[in-house]
Amino acid sequence: MAYEKQTQNALERLDQALASLRELIKRGKNEEALRFMEDGILKERFEELQNMISISSTNPLGARGTQNTGMF
Repeated sequence: MAYEKQTQNALERLDQALASLRELIKRGKNEEALRFMEDGILKERFEELQNMISISSTNPLGARGTQNTGMF
């Protein structure tokens, strides 16, 4: 359950960053938008989510990791 909440929070932060990027583009601030994507918050948010996904696929703890434990 904690992984799901962390993932949802990361997705929401990514969504907010994308909304900010949209506003920069809408206002014609293309150079600032490029920095935002390449070196800024959008890059950080994407890397955060990417790291969570990578960790979950290499460390099968949580709901997927309990499917083979049998009855308690």
